[in-house]
Amino acid sequence: MPLLYGFGVAKPNLQELSPTCTNTIHPTMLNDTIPVRPDEQFNETAVYNHLLGKIPHSDKPLTIRQFGGGAANLTYLLDYGDTQYVLRRPPLGAVAKSAHDMGREYKVLSRLHETFPAAPRALLYCDDPDVIGAPFFIMERRQGIVVRQTIPPAFANTANAPHQMSRALVDTLAAFHAVDYGAIGLSDLGKPDGFIQRQVEGWYRRWNRAKAEESGAMDAVYEWLMANLPPIAAPTLIHNDYKLDNAMFAADDPSRIIAIFDWDMCTLGDPLNDLGALLAYWRDPSDPDWLQAVSTMPAGFPSRAKMIEWYGDKSGRSTADINFYHILGLFRVTVIIAQIYIRYHRGQTQDKRFAAFGAMVPLMATMAQQLTRN
Repeated sequence: MPLLYGFGVAKPNLQELSPTCTNTIHPTMLNDTIPVRPDEQFNETAVYNHLLGKIPHSDKPLTIRQFGGGAANLTYLLDYGDTQYVLRRPPLGAVAKSAHDMGREYKVLSRLHETFPAAPRALLYCDDPDVIGAPFFIMERRQGIVVRQTIPPAFANTANAPHQMSRALVDTLAAFHAVDYGAIGLSDLGKPDGFIQRQVEGWYRRWNRAKAEESGAMDAVYEWLMANLPPIAAPTLIHNDYKLDNAMFAADDPSRIIAIFDWDMCTLGDPLNDLGALLAYWRDPSDPDWLQAVSTMPAGFPSRAKMIEWYGDKSGRSTADINFYHILGLFRVTVIIAQIYIRYHRGQTQDKRFAAFGAMVPLMATMAQQLTRN
């Protein structure tokens, strides 16, 4: 079984480029981008013309490549020579109504960067489907290291790099939860009252739309979650998909996060929802072999228990009910995997990385159900 969110190598994009574009490859592009996948291409000339004069240096020749990682929203590098930007758009095919919201992500990033340095600045939003076939936005590019299945060479000789990255993740999450959202005009971002119950019900609805087959485990987890809703917490901004490979670290310092990505589900709600999401993706030494094999992160990181302890100390919040949030995180990840797989199953994406995702759904559902019995 391939790694969860593992990355394949796409064939080069042989589409003829327009006179406004160039096939010259900027040296910094080769490490983290690939040629645009054939089924995820768009009209590059239309993008060039739409952006012309709206962002700095957009009159220069444009090269477009694709960031090869991730399994949901599609992300592209726009290279104007000395200036680079990032374009974000939803995935191909039908998507959940409240997910992959480019307008929401633009709104958050156009304001959050003012008080939370790890948020990249969003510069422009386009909701005209005639440009690329879907809404998209443009944001600044941050340069650094994203850690996925292996420790990157830059950190290989750094003493205790996994410990440093883990502390940075926790400290950055606590700092994000401390942001005064009202002061930056994000008080209308969500409805925090009843947030957790809506999360449980919403993800169950998404499950029923995305499932390729029935799952008694998913039904049982849903019933347990509804029967064990925690007390309502004071709301904060929440990221809603906080995990290691959504963080970018400084190339020379694993203790410093320079960017957090994927803000399309950011809202107001219970901050422990973010910690539960992090735990659901986290690789723990006690995990079964199959989960170790599909992990999105390297081995050698601190345990989930240590992450919980650090967050409680840094934020001052009680983590007594964290088992609920961990189970909710696993429930949610299972639905996300099902949503990705069903797009492949229905032929809405040709990305071969997703062929094995169907087999992962029952494994994740069973794990979540087992935790309800602890």
